[in-house]
Amino acid sequence: MQRARLAEFLRTRRAALQPEDVGLPRGSRRRTGGLRREEVAALSAMSTDYYSRIEQQRGPQPSEQMLTAIARALRLTTEERDHLLRLGGYAVGFRLNLSREVNPGMERIFENLPGDAAALVVTDLGETLRQTPLARELLGDGLAYDGLSASLHFRWFDDPAVREIHPVEDHATVGRELAADLQRVYTRDGERSRAGEIVRALPARSAEFAALWREHPVAGPSCARKRFRHPEAGLLELHCQILVDPDQTQSLLVYTATPGSEAADRLSSIGLHGWPN
Repeated sequence: MQRARLAEFLRTRRAALQPEDVGLPRGSRRRTGGLRREEVAALSAMSTDYYSRIEQQRGPQPSEQMLTAIARALRLTTEERDHLLRLGGYAVGFRLNLSREVNPGMERIFENLPGDAAALVVTDLGETLRQTPLARELLGDGLAYDGLSASLHFRWFDDPAVREIHPVEDHATVGRELAADLQRVYTRDGERSRAGEIVRALPARSAEFAALWREHPVAGPSCARKRFRHPEAGLLELHCQILVDPDQTQSLLVYTATPGSEAADRLSSIGLHGWPN
């Protein structure tokens, strides 16, 4: 819990509201703008003393329910409410995009990629939202999965066939990277999140994951160089560029080869027309 920043955040949001904004009369004796502490307390269905202690950095940690009530009283946006909860020491769960829609800004970038790009848009749990034909040829059809298996973090440890796109000697490294990335999302979003579902399900399915999870792996540089095995093009060593959406829930991954290299020639040959005979 970050008491000082929590108190400061509440004061700034309280000062930004006027009585009329929340349906209260201004009154003739009000000398300053913003809401009073007692007004926020009343709107939050708590005592003025309890609310005042939060702003004064006193008393016990406010419950998640209390902070949510304050967020409603202060008319906070969803992002502001999540920020308030984090300041109060609570993990904010990942909001699953059930419609699996790509965020508008990311969609525009994806649509303007060249036709021969090996690119895909994924959630922070490796759930494919969009992919180019070349990415599908290289990585497999990520849109063919649902449930927990939609997450690459889950199916890597649950479905051995998923690993066939990487050389066997790289499997341990890829597995550790995915476990570390899952831990990052789980730590951020908490056990009640979608990451939490995956973490609860995997240990019984994968002894490898259970062992990795006990080691608390920490994620390194995002999307480092990767090696892929294509059934006809053979081994390709590719670089990955990553663009993260501002809300941190989606990323655009673009795989490229060094210009003029054998990998570049092979990659360009397995696009829409397939590998030549």
